[in-house]
Amino acid sequence: MSLLDRLGTVAVCVNVTTTTQSPAPAGNFSTVDRFFKITERGSTVGTEIRGGLVTFFTMAYIIVVNPIILGNVPDGSGQFLGGGEVAGAGIPTIAATTALVAGVVTICMGLFANFPLAMAAGMGLNAVVAFSIATLPTMTWADAMGIIVLEGIVVLILVISGFREAVFHAVPMELKIAISVGIGLFIAFIGFYDAHFVSVPGGVGTPLTLGTAGSLESWPVLVFVIGLIATIVLMIKKVRGSILIAIVGATVLAVIVEAVGNIGSAGGYTPGEGYSNPAGWASNVPALDGSPVAVPNFGILGHFSLLGSFHNIGIIATVLFVFTLMIADFFDTMGTMVAVGAEANLLDERGMPPKSRQILVVDSLGAIAGGAGSVSSNTAYVESASGVGDGARTGLASIVTGIAFLLATFLSPLVAMVPSEAATPALVVVGFLMLTQITGINWRNIEVAIPAFLTIVLMPFTYSITTGIGAGVIAFVIIKLLLGKGGKVHPLLYVTTAAFILYFLQGPLSRLIL
Repeated sequence: MSLLDRLGTVAVCVNVTTTTQSPAPAGNFSTVDRFFKITERGSTVGTEIRGGLVTFFTMAYIIVVNPIILGNVPDGSGQFLGGGEVAGAGIPTIAATTALVAGVVTICMGLFANFPLAMAAGMGLNAVVAFSIATLPTMTWADAMGIIVLEGIVVLILVISGFREAVFHAVPMELKIAISVGIGLFIAFIGFYDAHFVSVPGGVGTPLTLGTAGSLESWPVLVFVIGLIATIVLMIKKVRGSILIAIVGATVLAVIVEAVGNIGSAGGYTPGEGYSNPAGWASNVPALDGSPVAVPNFGILGHFSLLGSFHNIGIIATVLFVFTLMIADFFDTMGTMVAVGAEANLLDERGMPPKSRQILVVDSLGAIAGGAGSVSSNTAYVESASGVGDGARTGLASIVTGIAFLLATFLSPLVAMVPSEAATPALVVVGFLMLTQITGINWRNIEVAIPAFLTIVLMPFTYSITTGIGAGVIAFVIIKLLLGKGGKVHPLLYVTTAAFILYFLQGPLSRLIL
């Protein structure tokens, strides 16, 4: 069956809903069912569609956030991405292209890996590109995006060679469980933080505080709390589509609150002072301004220079940046796919999801596509766990998420109506579900319990999946060596430990080289 035929079949199925959790009757959706193994994995077409939409609404913020990060920073020549010499002028183009690339690579994930994992421009990676690479003297945005493409090519080679999978197979099962648990804690933290239920205080004090001034005193936070309570109650009552229902309901409530109170955005954050409007919405303002449809502009597609960085900053510096991005991409996706697979109960006896090679190939191509599209590396999103938490088990959910991203290139005003406060309760609830896997770790065995602990806590504490994995692996290897059990450590873990040490020392190494 051709790609167009598959997409056509899926499009027909989008108009069909089911009313029970039982598999679809024989003969209905048989082609789609067999291709995606929907019945085999205990799901239904309706459940997959719903789960895909939940994932989209949970991660749709990237369409707004990625352009802000990339569109307001001048490169080494003083030019802004997609906007010439004007800050922010390229934001609409970056937003449309961000949604386009995310939609295409997510659909590829569904078709070729049959896994409920969505992709988009990676948070953190985009900041590295914007603030650490593109701003270097003589560097251009095209050169910076060329480094992303190079990184993707390197990771793709590692996947095809089998090295990437081999490294993760070498990680002990309890550390894999810790990775999943840590990601659960991480996304719960993201949920609370993005909704401003917790925030960085404006003045000197604790690193984080409740609300914006030590108390919950804004209407947007109330919307988040109501959405969270609604999600929990609906899940306890086993209402189908509980997460999606809660997101839609909270969005409607947010629109009403904004219409009545004219609250506005929280605005920018200034260290020492806080947000300019602390009682405002954390990201999107839930109001429709003008037409719900906008014609997309993809003018930055293909604006990358594959080898320009070698000329502008030298071979060594370019290799260092490629290595830094590669390490983050290498382990973030592996941790994410295992965490999502565990939540979906799709892991094999080795702790790996089905078609893991295909998942990693598509992820590598996502990095290449993101660089070629000038929107930064596209990677797997842990927010996919929200769709899995609502029942998604197959690649059909990813295709639905991808189609939603493609539609968002035209319907960006409607996407912008869903505020963080309405979508992030899903992250908190799914974080709880993932955290329940912690019972699989033997906490009496200190040799593995300490590395597991470091893996779990450092993900939210450092806002980085890679840091948590790296700390856990390094601690595991060091403990084994000090106990005289180095021979029981897989050789690839020594290689991985060395790579992580270099990754953690990238700051001084960069200053030394540059």
